[in-house]
Amino acid sequence: MSRSHRLFELMQVLRRGRGTVSGETLARETHVSLRTIRRDIATLQGMGVHIDGEAGVGYILRPGFLLPPMSFTEEEIQALVAGAQWVGRQTDQALARAAQNALAKVGGVIPAEMRRALEDDTFYVGDQEDVSGLDLGRVRHAMREQRKMHIVYTDQAGVTAGRTIWPIMIGFVESQRFISAWCELRQDVRLFRADRIRNADLLDERYPGNRRQLVKEWRSRFCQGQCIGRTAE
Repeated sequence: MSRSHRLFELMQVLRRGRGTVSGETLARETHVSLRTIRRDIATLQGMGVHIDGEAGVGYILRPGFLLPPMSFTEEEIQALVAGAQWVGRQTDQALARAAQNALAKVGGVIPAEMRRALEDDTFYVGDQEDVSGLDLGRVRHAMREQRKMHIVYTDQAGVTAGRTIWPIMIGFVESQRFISAWCELRQDVRLFRADRIRNADLLDERYPGNRRQLVKEWRSRFCQGQCIGRTAE
């Protein structure tokens, strides 16, 4: 690996890190010694990259430093293509269009020799048959605006009833689609299978609190191992 590529990879690791990243982590992910990491950090700082920290404590890349948009490796481009293909075949039409638009933007800024990776049929993602008729775009709209939804739902016991829910997250597990939401009937967070939702209406009323905080609480309570299934209605 060339030194310039190593420096780029080092910045990528720092960008991925949430908070301070230890020198040991940087060394492990870039496959160099801790001494090399210290030298490379000093080099980047000398180039004007805003990296705070010190040896023995860790390092953090401050906001505001932008990497050139064409700085993708071939594997990164393949990951984007595979992700866009999955989104296009597993989610809703609006997200599918957004994924294709994003790839088009990437294709417009990367070097010509890298564009072949965008057209290389390396992966195949099958279509997900949606038997629910649930508009995931509407659910995402509800999550963005923290709007309540009223659904008609058939639970595991076969009982169909109306529920008022606060949608916080959409899940895709194997062949199933789930909506994670606070259920006003149960007074707790529940998972609702999309194929059991008979009708879904967006309400004007907004739910209280912060959706991201609700997601964090849900993960801390139920994601110790397999999330899906523990709270599915």
